[in-house]
Amino acid sequence: MAFNARILCKCCAFRHASPRAKLQIDPVRASSEKELIVKPIIAGQASVRWALTSLALSVLLSSLGTSIANVALPSLAEAFNASFQAVQWIVLAYLLAITTLIVSAGRLGDILGRRRLLLAGISLFTLASILCGVAPTLGLLIAARALQGLGAAVMMALAMAFVGETVPKEKTGSAIGLLGTMSAIGTALGPSLGGMLIAGAGWRSIFLINLPLGALTLLLAQRHLPGDQSAPTTGETRFDYLGTLLLALTLAVYALAMTTGRGHFGLFNLALLLLAACGVGLFVRAEARAISPLIRLAMFRNSQLSAPRAGLRPARPPWGTRKLGTALPFLESRRLATNALVSTVMMATLVVGPFYLAVALGLDAWRLGLVMSAGPLVAALTAVPAGRMTDRFGAAGIAGIGLLGMAAGAGILALLPTRLGIPGYLAPIVVVTFSYALFQTANNTAVMLNTTPDQRGAISGLLNLSRNLGLITGASVMGAIFAFASGTTDITTARPEAVAAGMRITFAVAAALIVIALAITARAERRQPAS
Repeated sequence: MAFNARILCKCCAFRHASPRAKLQIDPVRASSEKELIVKPIIAGQASVRWALTSLALSVLLSSLGTSIANVALPSLAEAFNASFQAVQWIVLAYLLAITTLIVSAGRLGDILGRRRLLLAGISLFTLASILCGVAPTLGLLIAARALQGLGAAVMMALAMAFVGETVPKEKTGSAIGLLGTMSAIGTALGPSLGGMLIAGAGWRSIFLINLPLGALTLLLAQRHLPGDQSAPTTGETRFDYLGTLLLALTLAVYALAMTTGRGHFGLFNLALLLLAACGVGLFVRAEARAISPLIRLAMFRNSQLSAPRAGLRPARPPWGTRKLGTALPFLESRRLATNALVSTVMMATLVVGPFYLAVALGLDAWRLGLVMSAGPLVAALTAVPAGRMTDRFGAAGIAGIGLLGMAAGAGILALLPTRLGIPGYLAPIVVVTFSYALFQTANNTAVMLNTTPDQRGAISGLLNLSRNLGLITGASVMGAIFAFASGTTDITTARPEAVAAGMRITFAVAAALIVIALAITARAERRQPAS
């Protein structure tokens, strides 16, 4: 029987596989003799559903950890008798931990085993949530939030990486769409759930609620996720500690440059950006010399490392000849860049929207929150259908439709007259959010389908990192454009006409950025060789 052959098991000897489960036979050189280990690739339907449920809950918990804490900041400032700048680190510590460590967490999962690391990440997140709930001081709460962010980084990086090991290839888009839905639900649910918990049981309850949810997630993951596949131990299978340290420090400095200053970009921010640029140079040099680098730099410069056409996979080299850290295809590196650019644009809806609705349209807090919840709700309802469309029609076409829709929606907002009121604002926002869900699901699916199994964790981490960096950059850059276009340094005191004009100019810039993203994608697609 040929190695890597696929067979159908009709009288299954494996109790956890369905009668029609596909099995894969891989050569394992664990001993001097060539022995074959048969591993189930796809378990029974019930087991797959529960495995996907555990992955979806992991994404929900990590997303909820970000949004639920924001609403508690006033209560925390009062409880610890601290300033807003001090309690803001409760949110920043969590976000910084995720941003700086998510790629390293994914790569570590590729080396040590994704299942065991995901279980450790869920456990760490749950235990850190308990520490947050019982923290007696603000300093300990911030430290516990950093630990919670570390657990969330592992969960976010490995949940998407596990999709390829849990569902058939033709269902990858639907599974990634489900994860996108849970992320949107976590973002939308956080403020309302946090407000109810704080009103009923105090601020500590927003962290302690993760205990039963985390325990359920851990139980489902322990019972239903596929086991780690053993890989041969070679001298090149090493974790890049120096690259991890340099990348984490560089990302932390960049994130601080984008988030400090309370909306004002000063000399301190510029110094941090210069320091981050130096960190990038050191990281590139370290990765070029590393035997098993955290990120293969060739993927950002080599146009010959091309992604296969739809339905084709690259031939796998013989066992033991392919390096861990195989370079990501050229097209996939462009998808990462486009992902960051699109996320930067999406942040404009969160930065500009509240001020436009409150100042230009005169909405109160209740109606403003209701209108702002439309975006996450549309994303939650769109992600799973977007995954099914991706599975049926292909990722490239759906991603292109998503970018076109975002450009159209942002263009409409750039021309929007104030007299159209809430309906005039909501209609293009729905178009932008719907299109973003299409793009995000299709783009993530395309990248993960063209990733070798030994790099799924690292590439999943890069996808999440590109999105986070886009959101961080968007909060600073799009906010600065909005303030400049409004002609004021304090948006809260600006005239309604000035805020409306600032909104139009900001979304005109956003539309231009989406056009650039379209150009990047089209150019990369044209450079693909014919199948």
